[in-house]
Amino acid sequence: MGQFDKKQSVYILVIILAVLQLFFNRNNPLPKVSLISPTNSPVPSPTTIITPSEKQLVKVVRAIDGDTVEIEGNIKVRYIGINTPELHDPRRPVQCYGQISADENKKLVEGKEVYIQKDVSEVDKYKRLLRYVWVGDPSTGSGQVIFVNDYLVRQGFAQVSTFPPDVKYVSQFLEAQKEAMENKRGLWKDCPTDK
Repeated sequence: MGQFDKKQSVYILVIILAVLQLFFNRNNPLPKVSLISPTNSPVPSPTTIITPSEKQLVKVVRAIDGDTVEIEGNIKVRYIGINTPELHDPRRPVQCYGQISADENKKLVEGKEVYIQKDVSEVDKYKRLLRYVWVGDPSTGSGQVIFVNDYLVRQGFAQVSTFPPDVKYVSQFLEAQKEAMENKRGLWKDCPTDK
């Protein structure tokens, strides 16, 4: 019965997050374009075009783990709306898919210029910038554009983890997570169901 309660809790959380997304973003529908996988495998999924005034071009110095990077200026950036399995928590061992998620993030962004976008909050409690991240120019909608936050969830490297008021893309992330779960991608295939 404990397993049933966990699944029930996940579904309730998904519904609450979807309602919050609708509340905070009801007057701002999101335009969609295709997401392109860096592995060149077809991944039919949406990503969002952002306007030039909302984005900032930065260079990623290193990927710290699956959902955090360091950009030039010794600044840490935490991806909004997602969470990858822990890699550097001194209180516990590396979690299932922690290293794989970190490696994928590194492959996607390390050493590259990326576009970042703020939602509402500037930083988290650890003073890391909170941002959405794109490889490629998301304002054009052309060329190879990868919405990193979405990609990591959609491919099963991360789970949705949203903290209001930073909920701009929560519906998109929930759709991506549902797709990953249904297709048993990444951690949804290879890790125990204690998510």
